[in-house]
Amino acid sequence: MKALLSVSDKTGIVEFARELVGLGFEILSTGGTLKALLDSNIQAIEVSSYTQSPELFDGRVKTLHPKIHGGILHRRDNAKDLEQAKAHSIEPIDLVCVNLYPFYETTQRTNDFDEIIENIDIGGPSMVRAAAKAYKSVLVITSPSDYPAIINALKNGGNTLELRQQMMIKAFSHTAHYDATIANYMNTRFCEGFGESVFISGKRVLQTRYGENPHQKGALYEFDSFYSTNLHILKGEPSFNNFTDIHSAVRLAASFGDKKAVSIIKHGNPCGFAMKDSLLESYQAALACDSISAYGGVVAVNGVVDKALAQEMSKTFIEVLVASDVTQDALEIFAPKKRMKIFTLPYQSPRTSHSQNLDSSSCANALAGSMPALALPLDPMDFKHIGGGFVYQQSDYITSDEVANAKCQGKVRADSSTLQDLHIAYVVAALTKSNCIAYVKDGALLAIGMGMTSRVDAQRAALAKARDMGLDTTGCAMASEAFFPFRDSVDLAAQAGVSAIIQPGGSLRDEEVIAAANEHNIALYFTGVRHFLH
Repeated sequence: MKALLSVSDKTGIVEFARELVGLGFEILSTGGTLKALLDSNIQAIEVSSYTQSPELFDGRVKTLHPKIHGGILHRRDNAKDLEQAKAHSIEPIDLVCVNLYPFYETTQRTNDFDEIIENIDIGGPSMVRAAAKAYKSVLVITSPSDYPAIINALKNGGNTLELRQQMMIKAFSHTAHYDATIANYMNTRFCEGFGESVFISGKRVLQTRYGENPHQKGALYEFDSFYSTNLHILKGEPSFNNFTDIHSAVRLAASFGDKKAVSIIKHGNPCGFAMKDSLLESYQAALACDSISAYGGVVAVNGVVDKALAQEMSKTFIEVLVASDVTQDALEIFAPKKRMKIFTLPYQSPRTSHSQNLDSSSCANALAGSMPALALPLDPMDFKHIGGGFVYQQSDYITSDEVANAKCQGKVRADSSTLQDLHIAYVVAALTKSNCIAYVKDGALLAIGMGMTSRVDAQRAALAKARDMGLDTTGCAMASEAFFPFRDSVDLAAQAGVSAIIQPGGSLRDEEVIAAANEHNIALYFTGVRHFLH
């Protein structure tokens, strides 16, 4: 039996090869993999020696040879194939273990296109695809995480057609993801991200209990390794809807760096947000915005949940809590909450990143050295499914200077405290379904109207909710994610006691809007950037 081992990721390869030798395999190998095996006293044959064909062009050609691909691809149950293999001294290769040049990692490390090109694997994908195509006779392995299971199967008569079929599917997924990564990179570099074809490729992290509804199946996939690296499940089983709400909650709570921010999300929309001096104060202020909608919601805490905060949160039903960390004392307080789910998603710098941990028995506080803030993925591109396809765009982000450089349009200027509230209101509005109006005072969201067909209706809905919750909007800051088409929004804001407004501007009636703000002594700021979210 022959096994061909040629890997870029050498994790566990020495141990894997040693087990294969013990099972009677003869090892063929190349380059760095061969050196690693020989340095560990594992007998292996260099591919160029086996094929009697030297590596060419600095290693660009080494496994592209009939003795390699013929050994993989010839059909063991086809008499003609067997005859040809014998005539050309081609022996069967029964196991192929290959993972590919680190193309993506190279693009993250350098912009040198010549180096990037050299990290496009040719022989590797060819061998993987050949072995996958020949799955009826050949076992193909592309991930170090599969080594233990493969060795166990080989030792116990488990090298079945079913196993080889499973590994075949993984192999084709591996090469497809690799090629998609290369194509998307080339589109980004040369076509501004919009080539003739774009590829959405993800790796499954976990299966959700079901999709949006019980009759639908669902799963979480990731583009790179964000969730498998950062997400830690401390309690409960995440659902499809949980992840969409977690996305909204974390995106808002983590939008202010390491500030002590808390967001509360219900069905993808904010129903509470605050940024105070402590996380406890932030949670209390966020909950006050709409404690009715917050029931059964998703709470994101941009920091560590301690005992005091847990005691306060346990007074209402929260379906999902996501934080940078949760203390053991806090977990004990939440333990009786049977329906509550708890996750951590801590920011980790490259130097303090931790290995994958998706086990529900994870211990809190296992992330010593991680920063007390939530991790926020920053995808450069965004897409949305529509019937028959999808629309694709650059992701929308609020730049650091967008609010700071907003221009005062009227005769009234906001003080520093109000400017901070304008900043918060603007970020909340930008991350909420259009049409949206957000009201903020003293660092806390007081009212929000979202997803309305009319901007004035969004205002009215928000103010009605504030009245129901007994909240006074006098002196608050107001934000809109798009311009006001008429002055009526400013007139309504004045009735609510709004002291300052921030919006993009750009309406044909901007002058009327500015005049209305001056009439009502409201500070008015234009950012010049619209943030529709549909």
